[in-house]
Amino acid sequence: MVSLTTPVCEFNKPAVDFALPGVDGEIWTLEKAKGENGLLVMFICNHCPYVKAILPRLVLDTRQLRDEYGVNSIAIMSNDPSLYAEDLFDNMKKVAEQWAFPFPYVYDETQAVAKAYGAVCTPDFFGYNRDLKLQYRGRLDASRKEPAPEDARRELFEAMVQVAQTGQGPAEQIPSMGCSIKWRDAVASS
Repeated sequence: MVSLTTPVCEFNKPAVDFALPGVDGEIWTLEKAKGENGLLVMFICNHCPYVKAILPRLVLDTRQLRDEYGVNSIAIMSNDPSLYAEDLFDNMKKVAEQWAFPFPYVYDETQAVAKAYGAVCTPDFFGYNRDLKLQYRGRLDASRKEPAPEDARRELFEAMVQVAQTGQGPAEQIPSMGCSIKWRDAVASS
């Protein structure tokens, strides 16, 4: 399993549109997913220990961002599930239900959306303002393969509150770290 870190934020880069099937039976687009004050596009999967470590806090933070700050979220699973059965669509449904995801969980079967965004790992976060211009490309918090301490700074949450209130993300951002995206037809080294 290869661990990667995300590139630095390309401020004001526009969000890329998509139309992806969700575990809720809906087709989700950028327009349908966005909130009044922004959108958090998250590349996650079911099997990755980095994602598993943050799920409780991710659910809490995305719910609070939606309910109190008008920032919606959408989670995209772009891995090739032939490499990890845990990432199959039926298992995506189970994980979304188990954790009561407060956001759509969608499947990027062709991996075209992950490539268009430049996603490199799970989790990989792209925080957009109300104009869908990139303002955050950092980590959720200090979690790695284990959850961060309860009192750890809520970096992504704080950044997205700032984006919701000012339209601008913080200048200082710590890259997210996680498992490499499992690309189709990739050399089986990850």
